Amino acid sequence: MTTKETRPVSASERIPAIALPFVSDRAKKTLDVVERFVEEDCMPADPVVGALTGDGIQQRFSSHPQPIEDLKNKARSLGLWNMFLPKNHFKEGAGFSNLEYGLMAEYLGKSLSASVATNCAAPDTGNMEVLAKYGNDAQKRRWLDPLLEGTLRSAFLMTEPDVASSDATNIGLTMHRDGNDWVLNGSKWWSSGAGDPHCEIYLTMGKSDPNNEDPYKQQSVMLVPANTPGITVERMLSVFGFDDAPHGHGQISFKNVRVPASNMILGAGRGFEIIQGRLGPGRIHHAMRSIGAAEKALDLFVARANDPSKRPFGQYLHQHGVMIDRIARSRIDIDAARLIVCNAAIKIDESSAKGALKEIAEAKILVPQTLLDVIDKSIQAHGGAGVSQDTPLANMWAHARTMRIVDGPDEVHLQQLGRNENKRGNQVRSKLDAQKQTTEELMKKYGVKSLERLQLNRVATGKSKL
Repeated sequence: MTTKETRPVSASERIPAIALPFVSDRAKKTLDVVERFVEEDCMPADPVVGALTGDGIQQRFSSHPQPIEDLKNKARSLGLWNMFLPKNHFKEGAGFSNLEYGLMAEYLGKSLSASVATNCAAPDTGNMEVLAKYGNDAQKRRWLDPLLEGTLRSAFLMTEPDVASSDATNIGLTMHRDGNDWVLNGSKWWSSGAGDPHCEIYLTMGKSDPNNEDPYKQQSVMLVPANTPGITVERMLSVFGFDDAPHGHGQISFKNVRVPASNMILGAGRGFEIIQGRLGPGRIHHAMRSIGAAEKALDLFVARANDPSKRPFGQYLHQHGVMIDRIARSRIDIDAARLIVCNAAIKIDESSAKGALKEIAEAKILVPQTLLDVIDKSIQAHGGAGVSQDTPLANMWAHARTMRIVDGPDEVHLQQLGRNENKRGNQVRSKLDAQKQTTEELMKKYGVKSLERLQLNRVATGKSKL
């Protein structure tokens, strides 16, 4: 059976119909440029960047492969730089909305190097948003400007090894005021980006007022230069065996680390306010990129299903019903997840991250699971190759699995969503009771007997019919 080849469709032509009215002509043109840049430049460069990262922990976490700089230069020449800062909240960005950037981030999510190349990589994006939104002029000039220029990297230090960090009130790193300084003691881990030799600043959350009656005003966020005496990057953490070098995820100790009081962001006790403002957009950014990763996994699946050298039992994989079913379900799931993400992005644009908590949580829960499901189907189609180093699928699965934990585990978001949804309980009961009452009145009005149509009223006689 022959099939008619479909013509390539540009990224701007694939924008979901419900999102199209919210996307400018400029954003559509940029979206097509992003697609070509990722597909033609970044994705082919990914294996080269990986090879140039080197061997051995010291080399891998001190390397900076030249292709990254070449890609950054090309991205800037194409106008693909700092697209993530939404125009209705920040003046420092490229002038796109959250939705418009979301559509672009989908393509960035197909490549390991694309987000770095366009200066749209986590955790820098969230840290730049914090500085742009909450930083004072001096903090912006010292740290935000070079971050926007891409001349340095940053890390966000919140999670700790000795407490349940999914509840941020448990954060234990101490911040003690001493004259014009704050003195920090404690440890952090999963400090993403800390391995990069260009990482020069840590946005660090700690407990500055442990005796405050309000548990949400005990924490603060400070700007801590990475070279401050008393800081030790103890080790890098692996993700299912992958070290993610040179970016990495560090475990960092603080021993009498002295930081000027001027490095406090927004003010002491404002930590929760800051992290909520940071994590909302960050969660949606992860979801946006995850859609692109799911598309990449499906591309690999479809390519495998049409590989003439891989024909079990004399047939292409796509000629086996179970595989074509999985391809179809993957397409449905990805498209549905994309709509969830677009809806959340539009809601943020129309209000704020705080005004879109429900929509962000929905995306944060659904999209990583969708990504994992699609990758798993692609791995299954590839057989042994799918779990080996010969395809990117194993590494993609490892990254996707972390998405169910980072920026708040699924359970926290599900609890929040469930509690908020359940608040409608009395309202729903009242509505249903009112409908039932109206039904009874209508039956009386029209002379209809309230009788169960399948009611038998058959009484047992105790005698067997056999």
